[in-house]
Amino acid sequence: MARRDARRYRRKGLDLAARRLVRALVERGVDGARVLEGGGGVGAIEIELLEAGAAEAVNVELSSAYEDEAAALLRERGLEGRVEFRTGDFVMDAPSLPQADVVVLHRAVCCYPDGVRFVRAAAGRATRLLAVTVPRERLFIRAGFRAINLFLRVRGCGFRAFVHPLSELVDAAGAEGMRPVRVDGKGLVWQLALFER
Repeated sequence: MARRDARRYRRKGLDLAARRLVRALVERGVDGARVLEGGGGVGAIEIELLEAGAAEAVNVELSSAYEDEAAALLRERGLEGRVEFRTGDFVMDAPSLPQADVVVLHRAVCCYPDGVRFVRAAAGRATRLLAVTVPRERLFIRAGFRAINLFLRVRGCGFRAFVHPLSELVDAAGAEGMRPVRVDGKGLVWQLALFER
């Protein structure tokens, strides 16, 4: 999957949802920022933010399988040494993660059973901005996620996907002192919530 994600990024760049997220952050200003991303995969969003002026990034990923592909992408773009990779559970490791000007959870909250805890952990590390991309709460999306989970269960895979209510996630960020400055539900599947401290 890591190789596939890296190939797709090389060929096509960011997908629409990720482009909207990056654009929203750049509009708020990322010059000199430290970025912290939960579930950053091959680091495509980090690369885009570094090229837009961010100073450095930390990518926290459950699987170490992404690290080699992410490092190769950074070398290709001349960004070596500007991203630190950490393997672990963002929520469990949050107390040891660095504070960051910008914290990103792009398509990561839907991979975690407790979305509220995940957003609270991320908001607690954000000194300025938090960007969260989650699935929209539509009937066909919920049905699709149920079908995916059934398929995973039949295959014996323990991973599950979740559609967390956006209102609960907004409240979770608010409990950590962050206010929503943009909630963008334009995408067919993905919606963006941007918070500021």
